[in-house]
Amino acid sequence: MKKQFFSIGIIPLLAGLLISVDASCNLNHANDNPILKKSVEAGTEGLKIETFVTGLNVPWGMAFLPNGDMLVTERSGQLRLIHDGKLVEEPIKGLPAIVSKGQGGLLDIKLHPNYAKNGWIYFSYSSPLADGETGKGSNTALMRAKLVGNTLTEQKVVFKATPNVTTTHHYGGRIAFDRAGYLYLTVGERGQQEEAQKLTTFQGKVVRLNDDGSVPKDNPFVGQEGARPEIYSYGHRNPQGFVINPTTGDLWEHEHGPQGGDEVNILKKGANYGWPAITFGIGYDNSIISPDTARAGMEQPIIYYRPSIAPCGMTFVTSKKFPDWKGNLLIGSLKFNYIKRCVIKNNKVVSQETVFENIGRVRDIKEGPDGNIYVAIESTGSIVKISPTK
Repeated sequence: MKKQFFSIGIIPLLAGLLISVDASCNLNHANDNPILKKSVEAGTEGLKIETFVTGLNVPWGMAFLPNGDMLVTERSGQLRLIHDGKLVEEPIKGLPAIVSKGQGGLLDIKLHPNYAKNGWIYFSYSSPLADGETGKGSNTALMRAKLVGNTLTEQKVVFKATPNVTTTHHYGGRIAFDRAGYLYLTVGERGQQEEAQKLTTFQGKVVRLNDDGSVPKDNPFVGQEGARPEIYSYGHRNPQGFVINPTTGDLWEHEHGPQGGDEVNILKKGANYGWPAITFGIGYDNSIISPDTARAGMEQPIIYYRPSIAPCGMTFVTSKKFPDWKGNLLIGSLKFNYIKRCVIKNNKVVSQETVFENIGRVRDIKEGPDGNIYVAIESTGSIVKISPTK
């Protein structure tokens, strides 16, 4: 595959500025994307973007295998392999039934921390109604399986959110493992916002599991009558960014607000993050969702965005290839087609800047084993690589 290289130049920005720009989506192909032709930001000197792979159908999640190959989920319901820098034509076989409607489909993917020994791959998806389940429609599920050749084997559903809901948005679906090996999954409130405050359903929650799907005995709501024992935190809207801070071990999460009110949070065990009782946003019809931005017993975000940037995907930079970005948090924007680079000190965002404007609708960001940064762009069906020019 012929690779394309593009230079990055400079446009100074004030750190920490929240920019309101036109919200239209850039649907151009990667070759016609302005970011790949002209200069963009302060902070990106000495960096280049190259198209890593194209031909994907809404790439949603990425995971690197030990040999450097990449697994990529397509929201349309296919799992793809990138081998030796090329997209393998035949999709991987053995996926479960998936509801690929609206925001639903095949979502995130994550390798077990001990993948080299046990071979487990975890992926989230919108699962249709199964026998014995309540409600109609679908909800967020988590499966683990092993990859043998081009086929998934030993498939097991380790979690399924209930009840099923007929809406086709706000699935959440991001996966993380903490340092102790516990497994976490974000679940959106599926458009039924009041359910996020109830411990009787999984809507608007982050769940914490053992790697086989069983419930850890020290989960915060174990033994509480009427509460789902899998729940770790609640009061979330639609969390689509989820990562472990490699320095502190803290769980960082971001979620979509309505009009305004996108949040970046550090998750605490048993904590309530407020949606919809408190919010910095308003309804899409300009209605007031809540007059309050704070209440006793509810957590405040580390930062929030108003107007909304529609955050999706994020990663902490650890690579030696990016010395000026070491320890920074990168957050993708679906709405404004850029990346936010946040400088973190003592669990606070002390400054931030917008980088790589017009890169496209960012769905996921990962630091690769080669130390470069990979970005899944849903609007172009591509993955691009950010790396030093030298």
